[in-house]
Amino acid sequence: MHYLYVNVVKARDLPVMDITGSLDPYVEVKLGNYKGVTKHLEKNQHPVWKQIFAFSKERLQSNLLEVTVKDKDIAKDDFVGRVLFDLTEVPLRVPPDSPLAPQWYRLEDKKGYKVNNGEIMLAVWMGTQADESFPEAWHSDAHNVSHSNLANTRSKVYFSPKLYYLRLQVIEAQDLVPHDKGRAPEAVVRVQLGNQMRATRTGPRGINPIWNDELMFVAAEPFEDFIIVTVEDRVGPNSMEILGREIISVRSVPPRNETSKLPDSRWHNLHRPSLVGEEETEKKKEKFSSKIHLRMCLEAGYHVLDESTPFSSDLQPSSKHLRKKNIGILELGILSARNLHPMKAKEGRTTDAYCVAKYGNKWVRTRTLLDTLSPRWNEQYTWEVYDPCTVITVGVFDNWHINGGGDARDQRIGKVRIRLSTLETDRVYTHYYPLLVLQPNGLKKNGELHLAVRFTCTAWVNMVAQYGRPLLPKMHYVQPIPVRHIDWLRHQAMQIVAARLSRAEPPLRREAVEYMLDVDYHMWSLRRSKANFFRIMSLLSGVTAVCKWLDDICTWRNPVTTCLVHVLFLILVCYPELILPTIFLYLFVIGIWNYRFRPRHPPHMDARLSQAETAHPDELDEEFDTFPTSKPADIVRMRYDRLRSVAGRVQTVVGDLATQGERAQAILSWRDSRATAIFIIFSLIWAVFIYVTPFQVVAILVGLYMLRHPRFRSKMPSVPVNFFKRLPSKSDMMLY
Repeated sequence: MHYLYVNVVKARDLPVMDITGSLDPYVEVKLGNYKGVTKHLEKNQHPVWKQIFAFSKERLQSNLLEVTVKDKDIAKDDFVGRVLFDLTEVPLRVPPDSPLAPQWYRLEDKKGYKVNNGEIMLAVWMGTQADESFPEAWHSDAHNVSHSNLANTRSKVYFSPKLYYLRLQVIEAQDLVPHDKGRAPEAVVRVQLGNQMRATRTGPRGINPIWNDELMFVAAEPFEDFIIVTVEDRVGPNSMEILGREIISVRSVPPRNETSKLPDSRWHNLHRPSLVGEEETEKKKEKFSSKIHLRMCLEAGYHVLDESTPFSSDLQPSSKHLRKKNIGILELGILSARNLHPMKAKEGRTTDAYCVAKYGNKWVRTRTLLDTLSPRWNEQYTWEVYDPCTVITVGVFDNWHINGGGDARDQRIGKVRIRLSTLETDRVYTHYYPLLVLQPNGLKKNGELHLAVRFTCTAWVNMVAQYGRPLLPKMHYVQPIPVRHIDWLRHQAMQIVAARLSRAEPPLRREAVEYMLDVDYHMWSLRRSKANFFRIMSLLSGVTAVCKWLDDICTWRNPVTTCLVHVLFLILVCYPELILPTIFLYLFVIGIWNYRFRPRHPPHMDARLSQAETAHPDELDEEFDTFPTSKPADIVRMRYDRLRSVAGRVQTVVGDLATQGERAQAILSWRDSRATAIFIIFSLIWAVFIYVTPFQVVAILVGLYMLRHPRFRSKMPSVPVNFFKRLPSKSDMMLY
């Protein structure tokens, strides 16, 4: 896209306009109906502005550019002088040409005569988005935005904070001193890290309790937080007394890489709450203190899960030293949108749309295009790819902070997810994706997003080998995190990322981050449960079709087919060594046959699959209800929340079952062309191998391998399991 750039640098020797002998100059850049204004500088005859204005070539409504210097006044601004430019004479600059040098122009009066005093330094050129002036330019559709809010309309790149799991083992305590000397304390340890709070189980009564409880937290660089360890005595059903407290800096916690030995445990002094904030000298005066035994480490071998597992865009461990080399480059072109729904119709405006794309730890935000239902961004971004079985997410939002906005929230317009393994290598996909948003009043279709996507592989052998490797780093399998901790830790990681990005300048707001990370993915929804149920029924329909086919053979519905099956059956019974080669050869033939029907475009959100079009209003009201529920009766709240919690787990299990079945379907459907190619080639090799090898030998080898001793088994998942887990499912197409 081409733009007309106007760089207003400075002016000199401007004439005095006011009676007081002062001048408050500013510059007005006008092109047709578009007008940009610099800030005015008080009492300055030699002002310096250094502001760049950009006008989209598509919206040029005049062949004459007018740059006018005016004097800011209370009643009416005075005309100082102007410079006119004919657009047909404006030079074209194409990077990597050097920037166009600004030059001095004598000001003219309204009749076109040169004024005695006053010159302005300008540079005017025609360029593209590749121009280095583009990101900082004041665009024609944002000329009425104030200086303070202009940053909210610019394109930016953000990076998520580097996250680690912090493992803290509370072992035991000694010499606890209860407030009531006549009773044995019933001690509990509470640990706080930032906004995260965890507690151990209640230890055995006594002054030397033993817990051996392991707690996990999420820590983010830079490690500025403190770990607050508090030992409390349960003196009543809802009453706790503090027996001691210790504050530990996260920076002092040793890191641990992969399966290396856990660091040694340490004894820490427990200080009375009144002495926690005192200086070390005050603490030394304390002649006696209780002790607590802790083991802490920062786990660098894990990947901190901050996204929903089906849509992960990053699976690398926290430690940079443990990461593998990249296997390719992902290029994303956010081109345009069409038929957007007017989000500000009540204010007499249409939509101020911008896009956010997230892959790995890199977030990008396009510039905001104001008051248009057909924005054209034409912005391109790149990411390094470490795993092809990852998902890039692109969301579209309506900006409510153009002129302040206060506590207003940017509104969701829609979201697109693309799994990289469904893209062919080095092919550019340009496609319109529907923008769908589920709201309490039903499904809303907000238009379409035009994207260009290309996945370029730079290490083909490594990419193919990746299909046989575990999805997550080694530590997740050698020392798995307890299931009861995973969802809580994921929620805490999401909160840290959202808080950190919302503090950037300009902020990537919390509502945008939470929408991109699918914060409410695990909440109960009757609509989603029904969608997962129908996904399973769709899979079972294949089994039903096979049973019906067998029934048709048995009942001689098609005599020719039945005779052929009889012949095949007799051959396989007489020559059992042909059974497996026939099966693998059949799989190979089906895979080759299905190549013609492979998908031509990446999948997109499917409203019908998500049961969004047929959802009952009462179901949507339940889905958008707060958690805990906002229903008034306490007993209803308790039962309702319990039902949602249990049903949410059932929903997840049903969805996981559907995912496994869909992955099995994807083996031969060419949704992931590389995986299907690997499998059918493997099937052909096995068909040949089993054909030339005696069946008894193969059966003995397979049987012995399946029954091998645990000493010869690895805790890491096998290559077939890893391959299967990397296959795509329809979960990418679910509308959440």
